[in-house]
Amino acid sequence: MEKLGIIGGSGLDDPNILANPYDESVSTPYGAPSSPLKHGTIASHEVVLLSRHGRQHSIPPSQVENRANIYALKEAGCEAILATTAVGSLREEVGRGHLVILDQFIDFTRHRPVTFFESFEGGNLGHTPMSEPFDTLLREKLIASCEELGLCHHRHGTVVTIEGPRFSTRAESRMFQAWGADVINMTTAPECILANEVGVPYAAIAMSTDYDCWKEDEDPVSWEGVLKIFNENASNVTDLLLSTIPKLYTELT
Repeated sequence: MEKLGIIGGSGLDDPNILANPYDESVSTPYGAPSSPLKHGTIASHEVVLLSRHGRQHSIPPSQVENRANIYALKEAGCEAILATTAVGSLREEVGRGHLVILDQFIDFTRHRPVTFFESFEGGNLGHTPMSEPFDTLLREKLIASCEELGLCHHRHGTVVTIEGPRFSTRAESRMFQAWGADVINMTTAPECILANEVGVPYAAIAMSTDYDCWKEDEDPVSWEGVLKIFNENASNVTDLLLSTIPKLYTELT
């Protein structure tokens, strides 16, 4: 592997992890990506960082142009993508600050472009297999790094992605639990779908920041509460990336 892409989620897109950084503004057939591409290195390996919501966190989840983001990273030569995302926990055992190495998603979005295949011209029907949407090797390396670093983590997890920007009702939260979801966010779909469509291996590091609103003995999720957990635990995500990326370059070269 010559180059890795990182998509940074809310509060989890620290540009200071890159050495020798420089920006590149790009355009795509789907418009501009959420932010300029920040090129740099981690342990002398080439990395490209993109801020999912923009560097000032100005882009709501439903307005993120995921196709532009994935297209831009692929065109930049990224051969794999690691994404970071904040999630709410739908399970008692997934506590605040825990990391979840996602392995399945449920797409509950309704208003987003979810595919690059807008026509079937040329014989490409675009029916991309999605039974295992998160890359096995990337997940294995993330899990190994979690164990080495002693980070509280979960090796598996199903995320349900909702449209947002509002949080769930209590009835919705309980429905998602009944569906088998472990955590909830507003961004993994269709980002993961699109990476699979263009053949770029993709994995996601999810940080649990709250219990959504199903847990009646606690206050329901609030943005202020989410930010508090970000600030207390963002360094764990950074440490995980810094530990995992050299392993990937060794394995995939």
